[in-house]
Amino acid sequence: MYRKSLIFLAAGMIALSSCGKKDNAKSQGDSAVVDSVEAQIVRTGLVEKRQIERKLQCSAVLDGWETVAVSPSVTGIIEKINKEIGDRVSAGEIVVRMDQTQLNQAKLAYANISTEMQRMEALLAGGNTTQQQYDALKLQMDQAKQNLDFLQKNTYFKAELSGVIAEKNYESGELYNGARPIYSIKQTNVLKALVAIPESYIPAIKKGQKMVFTSDIYPGKEFTGIIDVVYPTVDASTHTFQVKVKIANGANALRPGMYVKTVLGVGKTETMLVPYMSVLKLVGSNNRYMFLAQPDGTAKRVDVTLGDRFDDMVEIISDEVKSGDIVVTSGQGRLIDGSAINIVND
Repeated sequence: MYRKSLIFLAAGMIALSSCGKKDNAKSQGDSAVVDSVEAQIVRTGLVEKRQIERKLQCSAVLDGWETVAVSPSVTGIIEKINKEIGDRVSAGEIVVRMDQTQLNQAKLAYANISTEMQRMEALLAGGNTTQQQYDALKLQMDQAKQNLDFLQKNTYFKAELSGVIAEKNYESGELYNGARPIYSIKQTNVLKALVAIPESYIPAIKKGQKMVFTSDIYPGKEFTGIIDVVYPTVDASTHTFQVKVKIANGANALRPGMYVKTVLGVGKTETMLVPYMSVLKLVGSNNRYMFLAQPDGTAKRVDVTLGDRFDDMVEIISDEVKSGDIVVTSGQGRLIDGSAINIVND
């Protein structure tokens, strides 16, 4: 009987000890849960609705406003080429002299027929010839004069515009056959840019609008152009249309062939802005998201699309965000959807 009492007593003590361990484990588990949901300290800002000027950014390559090929209409030996690549020329300046044989023959022919014409006029005045004979000789003289003017122009070939020699395909003394131009002259004091614009902006683009150009060669400097032509068709493969922009370049800072970036204001609109630092990028993708502070003290993750940037603010597009929402701007890197947060704004 005594032994049975001892056995029961030992069993009771073991049971009490087991219960105590379970209670201690339960207490430690509850403490771990509390620790896991400890509120994260964050800072916040507001989602703002503002009116902004929408700007379209594109790129383009500059070219001379006009490009003229120096291509005489007569073939033969090039007697003298007066300019080299890079030389500047003025409109009306002689740039090429062709072989003068045909021109000299035309001068003699015109001189002879001019003398005959003087005699014919005297005969007509004295009634010693007919009007028909006079008219026939007059036609020959007019044709000779036209041929002389043609050869004069194409023997002493003049630049049709002021610009720079951009291409040269022959040397003095070579035979010109008309297959390629002797020179190519580009106008450089005025440039043009053909800019491809998405078709969605068709209603916003008008002739006469200003367009700003920048080049990496001149950091911080802006150049201004005016839309001169809006092309009436849309490229079906790219869904873009072109505009031709005229750019004054009196200082010759820009050059044909340069790559430039363009900025064009396409109207004002209302949109939502948030601090740029509040937007996070999902690792391994281009998806963007941010966290909104909820009334119950938690953070809600929302996906957003970025628009234009304005200094330290950025435009966002999202159906889940409205003006006046509180957005987490600092500490959001430690958050997940539903995290408890403690807002501390200095």
